[in-house]
Amino acid sequence: MSVMVFGDKSLDLSLPRVMGILNVTPDSFSDGGKHNSLDSALKQAERMIDDGADFIDVGGESTRPGAAVVGEQEELNRVLPVVEAIKARFNVIVSVDTSTPSVITGSAALGAGLINDVRALEREGALEAASSTALPVCLMHMRGTPQTMQQSPSYSDLVDDVERYLITRIEASIAAGINKENIILDPGIGFGKTLIHNTTLLNCTGRLLDLGHEVLIGVSRKTMIGDILGVPVSERLYGTMGANASTYMKGARIFRVHDVKPHVDMLKVMHQIEESRNA
Repeated sequence: MSVMVFGDKSLDLSLPRVMGILNVTPDSFSDGGKHNSLDSALKQAERMIDDGADFIDVGGESTRPGAAVVGEQEELNRVLPVVEAIKARFNVIVSVDTSTPSVITGSAALGAGLINDVRALEREGALEAASSTALPVCLMHMRGTPQTMQQSPSYSDLVDDVERYLITRIEASIAAGINKENIILDPGIGFGKTLIHNTTLLNCTGRLLDLGHEVLIGVSRKTMIGDILGVPVSERLYGTMGANASTYMKGARIFRVHDVKPHVDMLKVMHQIEESRNA
């Protein structure tokens, strides 16, 4: 059984797990401005928990292509009250989508159970901050920065490049005192990648799993779905479910999504069918 401890809760990651996205920002690509008051954020968190979310991923900085830079104090002001309020009201793992050391340590002190960093703890002080919390971390691959990442991204060998980068971040994390068993990997769909880069990485989910860590997939409503289907953000649920179903079949077990209930239902059925092979 693959059990990981996230602060005050543990999860069996041999089962599929759904992470509900809670952006407390005015400018996120899909839901910017919808949940950036404490009351609306808590209502959305409650909806996702009722729908079966195992994690609520709180983010105070939009990392969509071309997003504005957010100051440290502004990010603290956005994130910490939401983390505190969710932990006070609900029995759920709070993940914090941040690269900022003070947000990492501040959120951990308020009960957060996972550090989810698109910059793979590269920001100055982030490795030390994450290590000090003793919490699991999710390390994501990104080429460039949110401001520049989609400007003609290219690779000499896509999968090898992503794999090598993540190995270097795993090694840096372990050297900083983070437990190897507490590391999750994210290929960074949409972060410095073209459509073919994204689909290739999703198809190679098994190679990332071969590194010995759980893999988190974050493809919900992203541009690649729109590019394939020719639909706006509001019509990307079914495409998102297709991408996530594909990676579940390749071994991924954590799925970061906007639409929790459809994914909980889909993954429950997929897992039950898979288990029948062992009956």
